[in-house]
Amino acid sequence: MSTRGGVLDAATKVRVEDGGQEAARLPFVVYVLALGTFLMGTTEFVVAGLLPEMAGDLHVSVARAGLLITVFAIGMIIGAPLMAMLTLRLPRRLTLMLALAVFALGHVIVALGSHFALLLGARFLTAVATGAFWAVANVVAARVAGPAASSRALGVVGSGAMLANVVGVPLGAFAGQAMGWRGPFWALAVLGAGCIVFIARHVPQDGPSQQTVSIRSELSAVRSGRLWLALAACATTTGGVLATYSYISPLLTDRAGLAAGIVPLVLVGFGVGALAGFLVGGRLGDVRPHATTILAPAVTTALLLAICLLSAFSVPVIVLVALLGLFGLGANPVLISLAVRFAGKAPTLGSALTVSAFNFGTAIGTWVAGMALDSSLGATGPAVVGTVVAALTLIPTITIALLHRRNRAGTVIASAAH
Repeated sequence: MSTRGGVLDAATKVRVEDGGQEAARLPFVVYVLALGTFLMGTTEFVVAGLLPEMAGDLHVSVARAGLLITVFAIGMIIGAPLMAMLTLRLPRRLTLMLALAVFALGHVIVALGSHFALLLGARFLTAVATGAFWAVANVVAARVAGPAASSRALGVVGSGAMLANVVGVPLGAFAGQAMGWRGPFWALAVLGAGCIVFIARHVPQDGPSQQTVSIRSELSAVRSGRLWLALAACATTTGGVLATYSYISPLLTDRAGLAAGIVPLVLVGFGVGALAGFLVGGRLGDVRPHATTILAPAVTTALLLAICLLSAFSVPVIVLVALLGLFGLGANPVLISLAVRFAGKAPTLGSALTVSAFNFGTAIGTWVAGMALDSSLGATGPAVVGTVVAALTLIPTITIALLHRRNRAGTVIASAAH
């Protein structure tokens, strides 16, 4: 399969048994990028498993410590589009390497810091680097995979972050309980620096088209109404899930009555579900994109409502959290692919804006969820917030599907008239 922009022609064809169809084997560089997003996902979500330890050491409330999650999301909101524009003329491989270097530095500052304000600043710096990496990684993955497999490639890249929930976040929680919460941040700093070597060796050089891009052509993407609908869906689907997930520890211990040592295992269940959901969602998105972006948030809303109603029962809650992982983020690779497509000649900005949208939803969701946690709703408050936010996803996704159907019907009528 040839690739766009003169990028590495690395995809080979393999036969699929059902229907005799052929599917492209994704280039190895997609998995290298997934390694990077694994680190990015780990640092974004690991704080959720370390909140009690961090709050105690820094002498702040758990709700206030949750600002470390919120400020990270704000950093990605600002950092992704800003860095996408500032690094537009830089080789994408160099941009990815620089982002990882800043990522590592931010974790060193957190590991050494003792003042809450300093940690907030370091998390913001790390988030800016994370946003830059993620935006460029999505574009590189989509281009090397080609249009027919772009959702699947983005699903694999995004699955690195989902795998972080299976491996990185639980390991970070266990390590934080055993050796202090600073240990996981030292580990992430070392791994981030090491990942630079893999990026340097495996990410291909940019093709000639990268040298001709301009800020003006990239900014043309903001005129697309369908792009903004996709971005709205990105914000609400992620905001709903992470509003609940970010404060899942208090719900599990205070409402469901689980021991603190069991919480990391529940996080593993969420992570396994999220990893599977992201990969399956990416595959379904190449075939049924609009059905996927409607069904996933509909089921997610029902699951969050069930968590609210059954939060006092440990076994149902554990199962529901795992299912929330499976459905909650499954539409994300499809939404990214749609946004990049709707952005037209501005794929880098389109990708960056999805990163901003996901994290805008996370920032608003976790902020409101933190207030709900301190309200009369108590530990179930974040899940109530998550249910409402997730339900809002159906508005833009159904609208996109209806616009697609209307445009397709118009095309058929026009063809028949000729």
